[in-house]
Amino acid sequence: MLTFLTFLGFTSSVAIIAWLKTRQDDQSVGSSYFLAGRSLPWFVVAGSLMLTNLSTEQLVGLNGGAYMSGFVVIAWEVIAAAALVVMAWKFLPIYWSGQITTIPEFLEKRFDKQTRTFVSVLFLLALAFSFLPFILYSGALAMESLFNVSETFKISQQQAIFLMVWSIGIVGALYAILGGLEAVAISDTINGVGLLIGGLLIPFLGLMALGEGSLFGGINRIVDNQRPMLDPIGDSDSDIPFSVLFTGMLMVNMFYWCTNQFIIQRTFGAKSLKEGQKGVLGAAFLKLLGPLYLMLPGVIALELFGPDLVNQDLAYPMLVKAVLPTWLVGFFSAVMFGAILSSFNSCLHSSTTLFGLDIYKNLIKKDATDKQVVKAGKAFGICLAIFAMGVAPFIVHAPAGLFNLMKLIGATFSVPVFALVVSGILIRKAPSMGAKIIVFSGISLYVLFNMILPIFDIKFMHWLHITGFTFALLIVIMLVMSKTHPVKPIADIPTFWDDHSGTGTAEYWSGTKVAGSAVLLIVVAMYAYLHWL
Repeated sequence: MLTFLTFLGFTSSVAIIAWLKTRQDDQSVGSSYFLAGRSLPWFVVAGSLMLTNLSTEQLVGLNGGAYMSGFVVIAWEVIAAAALVVMAWKFLPIYWSGQITTIPEFLEKRFDKQTRTFVSVLFLLALAFSFLPFILYSGALAMESLFNVSETFKISQQQAIFLMVWSIGIVGALYAILGGLEAVAISDTINGVGLLIGGLLIPFLGLMALGEGSLFGGINRIVDNQRPMLDPIGDSDSDIPFSVLFTGMLMVNMFYWCTNQFIIQRTFGAKSLKEGQKGVLGAAFLKLLGPLYLMLPGVIALELFGPDLVNQDLAYPMLVKAVLPTWLVGFFSAVMFGAILSSFNSCLHSSTTLFGLDIYKNLIKKDATDKQVVKAGKAFGICLAIFAMGVAPFIVHAPAGLFNLMKLIGATFSVPVFALVVSGILIRKAPSMGAKIIVFSGISLYVLFNMILPIFDIKFMHWLHITGFTFALLIVIMLVMSKTHPVKPIADIPTFWDDHSGTGTAEYWSGTKVAGSAVLLIVVAMYAYLHWL
């Protein structure tokens, strides 16, 4: 009963605070609903960025990866911090200067309406068939694994997954559809504080258990017995060779943190460019804490349970059950629920924005009022939420290949979209024809390298190298197109090389370069220290 009351108390508190903060907002106004009235302070931007990205998938998956491969998986967190620095330095000022609301809108300004439409459809298809069902299913599975929902409610595991999918889906839809971006961002921030506390608590308790009550005893035991697992430099045979950090790993993170609509939308809702940059760099510093709760518990589990777990993804749930006091289970389950909720509601709200502004307003009803656009976006969001909740519980019955295929489908658009944005900013004479060639070529190359060739056991390099190679090839194609079919540069589209200082709400934060450089130095120092530990 105490566990349930603690869970209900924390979850309800988040909802009440979010409602109190947003109850005066006019959610029929597009700028308020889609962009939180451009009113978000930097710490809300930072918290929302972090929790939108972080869910049980990372807590379970990355710790499972650390259990098997050690700290080489640290790259997913620290390279993300480097990508966020680039977002603060260059991408965000460029977006802000155009006061855009979606990435497809930026692509229309740079190329043409067809490019905007096609990329919007790509984003929505990925959200509908990959991200949303996957977030719900993986989150429900993790909650069942961590907290034995089926035993608590005396139901089957499949019924527990169904219950959790619909619980997360309904609550997430209420935040995203009724509350708009501000409600999503505020709930993310509060849940983020809880997740940081809860996430750091697990390795602390784990080290105490290893040291038989001594924190430093646990640390010494890890360093003495698992030193090779703490080395973040992967060789050519590891899951993440060190060389991929400079190719596909960097590209994937740059796409995710600089151009992925459902992540970066909260930066468009910041009070000013300054607040947005502070928020992005705040998230970068928070990312540097990731190894403490996303990798270290996996190595602790290896030392505590040995290397013979039948499934690496059991490492984190087993550690939680072994070290977490009963009286904290309710709080920790509420924190996990909030993390899953955050990813789902952020993803769903982005879909309402994309449909309302890029599809409904841009194609279906060009003279639509703000209220009509918001209403259309909400209606689409409701339908999409119901679809995702209906599909997610049945993923358990699908063949393993289909589950992996869903993840691959979500990744097919990342390379061409990122190449489009980068070429649009860097290559001033790039034509709209080149944009279409990049989209179709990027998707075709990704399907060829990652779906077709593996069927015939043809693999000539690491998949992250393939990703980086594909991106480079698309940029070369656009360079060639800019020479053979050049267009006149668009004056109001800034490039990487322009001055982004601006004025008023678009004024560049003077501390951006110093804070960003500090993040990059810490990344290098972290790798160096752990390698030579």
